[in-house]
Amino acid sequence: MSKLSGKVAIVTGSSKGIGAGIAERLAADGAHVVVNYSRSAEDADVVVKRIVTAGGKAIAVKADISKPAEIQPLIDAALDTFGKLDILINNAGVYKMDSLETLTAESFDEHFHLNVRGLLLTTQAASRVLPAGGVIVNISSGLAHSPYPMVHVYCATKGAVDTLTRTLGMELGPRKIRVVGIAPGFVTTEGNAESAKGMAEFFIAKTPLARVGQPSDIAAAVAFAVSDDAGWVTGCTIDVAGGMIF
Repeated sequence: MSKLSGKVAIVTGSSKGIGAGIAERLAADGAHVVVNYSRSAEDADVVVKRIVTAGGKAIAVKADISKPAEIQPLIDAALDTFGKLDILINNAGVYKMDSLETLTAESFDEHFHLNVRGLLLTTQAASRVLPAGGVIVNISSGLAHSPYPMVHVYCATKGAVDTLTRTLGMELGPRKIRVVGIAPGFVTTEGNAESAKGMAEFFIAKTPLARVGQPSDIAAAVAFAVSDDAGWVTGCTIDVAGGMIF
């Protein structure tokens, strides 16, 4: 029997990149997966098709979790289609460069509304239906504890995510619901493919395991976090960065 057989998972922001890798890995481990997207239905459908072709079950659901009104319909879609919800992966996020000279109130709100408020409100909605044994995974970043000044706001949001992982783990622990953070290092995705070409050697030099990360690396860590093997892990954030410190 697959590790996640019979489980239902929502992966926010999973039409590309790390989120897509997580969705496909959870499906491969037996979960029924809601592939969430906010813009490209085509990209989400590609992920669903790959899952279904491999023998899994998945649906694509549009919801921009930076907009509170769109969060509950995402949870309802999982319940309506699969009858329950066991796992929430808070992966959706925005990353933009800034500095004291370039950051704006609008950029600040864009980052915090999605990376922090959206994560917390989605967790709130999911927690109302998660059973004992449910798991929430928050995708953080190594930049939360080793920040760079050219991404002030993004780093601040991920610091907030790490704090929420701790506080949510404390609140939901008595209900036997675990909350685990996963903090990637530098991971190559469709979104940063061009920039990675110029930065790969820099990051490899800072990484003891001497390579950049892949979405599958993060997906493997998430698969562990939601499995029974991690049954004694909650309220903490795990670095998955090949030993790199930004």
